[in-house]
Amino acid sequence: MLNRRRFLNRMAAASAAAIGVPHIVPGSALGADGGVAPSNRIHVAMIGLGRQTMAFNLPFFVNEPDAQVVAVCDVDAWRLELASDRLERTCRDKEALNELRRKGSRSNDYREVIARSDVDAVMVATTDHSHVPISIAAVQAGKDVCCEKPIARTIEEGRRLADAVAKHKRVFRTDSEFRSIPHLHRAVELVRNGFIGQIKSIQTSVPVGKQSSPPNTPMPVPENLDYDLWQRGARKHPYTKARVHPNKGWSRPGWMSILDYCNGMITNWGAHLNDIAQWGNDSERTGPVEISGRGS
Repeated sequence: MLNRRRFLNRMAAASAAAIGVPHIVPGSALGADGGVAPSNRIHVAMIGLGRQTMAFNLPFFVNEPDAQVVAVCDVDAWRLELASDRLERTCRDKEALNELRRKGSRSNDYREVIARSDVDAVMVATTDHSHVPISIAAVQAGKDVCCEKPIARTIEEGRRLADAVAKHKRVFRTDSEFRSIPHLHRAVELVRNGFIGQIKSIQTSVPVGKQSSPPNTPMPVPENLDYDLWQRGARKHPYTKARVHPNKGWSRPGWMSILDYCNGMITNWGAHLNDIAQWGNDSERTGPVEISGRGS
């Protein structure tokens, strides 16, 4: 069998012989010295360039040896510029950086990104209400998906996404950094091995969200924001800064307190803490038996 790497090597050698000059292929191009050949890397597009992406997702993905970020996408033009600047300062792979500089590597429309033939997978870190429509569009286009939590706002939304992933035979994962925190690993290890005795009950709680989005007088939509695309899949409302996010700011946005876009802290921090409780109880692949809720 002639695999892609062997085929490219033979073609390069044949070309060099044909023109009668030495042909030197750098070892990095072939995956030498523990590297990964560019042809074997997963080409990733980052969709949504908010606080989570800029602090965690982008720096890790851009320097992952077996991945290459080939596109960034956000409905905010200033965030696209900021992400490009961050890439210039943090990306160690100059070849990957040159790829991102070329025309078409930045977009404000996720549909353009998932239509690209050179994108293998997408990292979705947008508003909660847009996780499912973007992820479904991606798997329908043949892309694998990594999606921030919470995956969906409702069980029905999650069911549609799960069915789409199964139908199109794509890889889907969701991330939770609490699974990678050493002291939480240790706590779960102790509980599951009986060091605190028999578990009688478990209580979890979430912090009170400090963000708020009180009624605001409608404002003109900033030129750098595609507000129609930001609202996609939700009820239409007039634009206010408090509804979307602070202009060029990183505090928790107002949409996290509005049910059209998010279920609040119970699915934000709750996704972390309830998961750790289930993990420690060795019941992580089960659902709740009974739920009661109250709020004001």
